[in-house]
Amino acid sequence: MKLRQNAKHFAYRKSLETPGIRSVANAGLVKLHTKIFTGKADPDRAEERRAHLEGLFDATMDAYLRALQEGYSEAEAREITHIQANFDFYNHGWTEMMEFPVDELEAHYDRYREFFDRWDVTIDEPLGQFAPPEGLPEAPSTPERLEDPEHPHAEGGFADDVYVETEDGEVVVGGRESADGTTD
Repeated sequence: MKLRQNAKHFAYRKSLETPGIRSVANAGLVKLHTKIFTGKADPDRAEERRAHLEGLFDATMDAYLRALQEGYSEAEAREITHIQANFDFYNHGWTEMMEFPVDELEAHYDRYREFFDRWDVTIDEPLGQFAPPEGLPEAPSTPERLEDPEHPHAEGGFADDVYVETEDGEVVVGGRESADGTTD
């Protein structure tokens, strides 16, 4: 998958890892991601998906932190959460919101199979053990879109590794150094 990465991502990571400000950072990131992905949704469907997306992104923040704790880089941890979201989009037939084509679902799953298996994440159950006990808010599916999927926001061909586009437009494998000199 191809992700964008800049200094803000490292600041968000630190905020999520810091007790006392984690909940504020989490709420801000959930709001940001919900805004981005409702913007990618069919305009006639965006509002009916909002509550579901908020719940989804809130749950993926826990997966992100767990991946970091297990030693995944910042870019890999973020990619894990984006893959989970794309599994959910696929399950709902929301192909216009997907970041990679439907035919790359298995390849993306396989790259993080060890993490996903440990936490019971599957394509059919994208949150696994990260799912809230009460489940996610319901949102109408559009399964007919799976018959001939359109992916206006998807970039294929990046299923073999995490690719990061830097602020200057350079695409690199992995990530870049954070302010403290560690590669993420």
